Amino acid sequence: MIVCLCEGVSDRVVQQIVDQGHQTVRAVASACGAGTRCGSCVCDLKRLLQGQQNSATPGDPQDPSTPGASR
Repeated sequence: MIVCLCEGVSDRVVQQIVDQGHQTVRAVASACGAGTRCGSCVCDLKRLLQGQQNSATPGDPQDPSTPGASR
């Protein structure tokens, strides 16, 4: 799905950028240009980043919802 119409950036491209370590909207924007023109995709970028952070958290030993996590 296209996230940024102005720059033609898809959610897959954003995913690849996040996988490379870019964790903020500003960092993603710097890497691919998404969110740098009209700004209408910034909310979608935030949502994608939040989703990536949430999906990375399960299994984290410091996450209290992980069975056997240290508290």
